[in-house]
Amino acid sequence: MKQHKVRTYKSAENLAREDQLAWKIASIAADDVALDDDVIEMIGNRIIDNAAVAAASLARRPVASARVQAQAHPFLPGATVFGLSTAERVSPEWAAWANGVAVRELDFHDTFLAADYSHPGDNIPAILAVAQHVGLNGAALAKGIATGYEVQVNLVKGICLHEHKIDHIAHLGPSAAAGIGTALGLPVETIYQAVQQALHVTTTTRQSRKGEIVNDRGNGTPPFRVKGTPVRACEGHAG
Repeated sequence: MKQHKVRTYKSAENLAREDQLAWKIASIAADDVALDDDVIEMIGNRIIDNAAVAAASLARRPVASARVQAQAHPFLPGATVFGLSTAERVSPEWAAWANGVAVRELDFHDTFLAADYSHPGDNIPAILAVAQHVGLNGAALAKGIATGYEVQVNLVKGICLHEHKIDHIAHLGPSAAAGIGTALGLPVETIYQAVQQALHVTTTTRQSRKGEIVNDRGNGTPPFRVKGTPVRACEGHAG
């Protein structure tokens, strides 16, 4: 395991790309390593866990609303949505949205607590949507999920966003982008750009979680903030 010391830099300091945290995350994501059997088994358990909590939430209002929104974006090859026929496909970012809301709604899926909070299972809907869309096999999907977990868990261990009144979902955007990059076998440069873009669209204040803006505290916000991530990674994949 490598330990990286990171800090903020002034724009005038002109930090080399290879020394930036986004580049280091991208390098991990692009490193094609085999998964141990116990890791693969645990990833399978996490997929089952996500599916179970999603199934339990299908009739709840935020989940039903997100599902209808996804149906407004049919797309082929596309990806499937919890609660719909497997023959019905939607654009992958909208599948990530609808499935992410279903997984997140009850707050019952896996949790990791360290310097900050996280539900690493939030990575799975976005990575799975892209995998379905481009027809990846199970091995590629498993590697992508493993990267998503590895990146988010280590960000949560090392950086407390709450100290700065930033919601911890900002750890999820980069991890989902990294996981998608691994699954697609993208080069470091492409993943690096996706990680940066994902962070910028997933950085929000804690107010969004307090129930004072909308009445769905935490339910729709995490998947909404990663909804664009699959598209950006796919665009890089398409060249």
